[in-house]
Amino acid sequence: MPVTVNPDLQAIVDRITADMRGREDRGKVADYIPGLARVDPRHFGIAIATHDGRIFSAGDATTAFSIQSVSKVFALTIALGKVGDALWKRVGREPSGNAFNSIVQLEAEQGIPRNPFINAGAIVVSDVILSGHRPREAIGEILRFVRDLAGDDDISIDDDVARGEAETGYRNAALAHYMRSFGNIEHPVEQVLGVYFHQCALAMTCIQLAKAGRFLMLEGQHPESGFNVVSPTRARRINALMMMCGHYDGSGEFAFRVGIPGKSGVGGGILCVVPGIASIAVWSPGLNERGNSTLGSLALEKLAAATGWSIFNERDPG
Repeated sequence: MPVTVNPDLQAIVDRITADMRGREDRGKVADYIPGLARVDPRHFGIAIATHDGRIFSAGDATTAFSIQSVSKVFALTIALGKVGDALWKRVGREPSGNAFNSIVQLEAEQGIPRNPFINAGAIVVSDVILSGHRPREAIGEILRFVRDLAGDDDISIDDDVARGEAETGYRNAALAHYMRSFGNIEHPVEQVLGVYFHQCALAMTCIQLAKAGRFLMLEGQHPESGFNVVSPTRARRINALMMMCGHYDGSGEFAFRVGIPGKSGVGGGILCVVPGIASIAVWSPGLNERGNSTLGSLALEKLAAATGWSIFNERDPG
């Protein structure tokens, strides 16, 4: 079926942005990472990259922010390209139902993280990416990959945020050491964490992030080169993981309210993918009690309602 885009999409985006600006309950900025604690909670941005190459945006869509755990989508894609389905021997594919940095669950499951989007799972993914590389080379590979997906060489890593994470990341260090004790981390913990912290410190705008997610909208195809970043099957599976696990222990609530595969980060960003239709990025730094953007989640709920883009709808995809 030919896919069309709602001709009023810019008006919808503008209306949602105006609504978000007037909201008083904006959540709480993550204050345990110094670089994030200083971000103004009044920010709100949204960008939508559609299948036909258009960009719709509003608010602070051109302001760079730390994408944090949203980066786990791109890191997972790289790791799957390196080791394929062998990755799933080291990381599970089930929702966690616990906090993103829980060590209790990791102990119960003998060092195998529940999925690649909780911190422990993403640290294993970093260990995979590090194979055959020095840490600087692995970090460079991640940065080049995201730049290529977005078609934008201005994307960078915020060294201040990465340094702050390294200085305060005791829980992540505990997770990594614990998995190493089970043999599920193969490289020195300090090197693996260095890759992980720099990956999370990627700084991107909503427009750049929406463009970087387009390959998952297009069944794995790069929108500009036409080459397959991943196979259609793998793209669908990454989207499925985003739907089930992309918002930590708030994933079920997000699926219930929004119904679009998405991945959040404690920097306040959320990347969502409507297969065949759109890649969406929102950013508002204030978080809810689950660690997901308060206004970003609400904006996506309103966008899904206005467009009918929930994957659970029977609808004309326009």
